[in-house]
Amino acid sequence: MSDTSARDQARDNAISANAMSSERIEADDNAWTRRLVLFLRIMAVVSIAKGLFHWAQVTGFVGSAEDAFENQSMAWQTATVYFAVIELVAAVGLWLATPWGAVVWLTTVVSMAVIEMMFPGIYGGNLTVVAFEALMLAAYLALAWMAARERPP
Repeated sequence: MSDTSARDQARDNAISANAMSSERIEADDNAWTRRLVLFLRIMAVVSIAKGLFHWAQVTGFVGSAEDAFENQSMAWQTATVYFAVIELVAAVGLWLATPWGAVVWLTTVVSMAVIEMMFPGIYGGNLTVVAFEALMLAAYLALAWMAARERPP
């Protein structure tokens, strides 16, 4: 009887080892998806910071008296309120890794690039901002592509 229980114990250990190794293989199968989710969470934190900065501009927590919200042009005020709202909405969607979060974030990226390049009078036409936004967009597209390749249809 002890011989049977020893065999059962050995079989259970082998099954446990196989289960753990198959879980490890499955986890490796989704490496790009995990990297994409990590990237989205990092971008969520960046979006929160940007959204809170825009709200700080609206409320007057940053800047001098000459830079006050009410002393700015209507275009600057409109863009600042737009980004104050949309960046925080994008941050929630990015943190949850939802498709709508990525769409809202892509909207903010493209909007900021367009405002910086096409309307330099609003925020000053800083090409460094455009380059950063383009780099983040390229990183997102590359990670999304690789994550999609992990799960063929």
